[in-house]
Amino acid sequence: QVQLVESGGGLVQTGGSLRLSCAASGRSVSSYAMGWFRQAPGKEREFVVAKSWSGGNAYYADSVKGRFTISRDNAKNTVYLQMNSLKPEDTAVYYCAADHRGIATMRNYAYDYWGQGTQVTVSS
Repeated sequence: QVQLVESGGGLVQTGGSLRLSCAASGRSVSSYAMGWFRQAPGKEREFVVAKSWSGGNAYYADSVKGRFTISRDNAKNTVYLQMNSLKPEDTAVYYCAADHRGIATMRNYAYDYWGQGTQVTVSS
């Protein structure tokens, strides 16, 4: 079993930055694909970014491309989401997820493990 715990969320003004962390425990996720998703009130959970285990290309939603960056530190068993130039429409609960198959995907049903989420609120 893998447990994922997100942190780093909070309240920030438009144009500001936040870095989310997703700490994994239970086993190493170095061979897992890792993804970030978000869910705004009244909306479905949506894909943000995913990165394969091999450290290859990451895949970003168009809405965050050029502003968000995913990275992973396998030694710390942690994945990060650097969010810059934040907009009010980025307000949501952000979830990290792990897929044992190791290949990045935007399909949320492919992920085996999920964190509990961290709230990000961007004020205008």
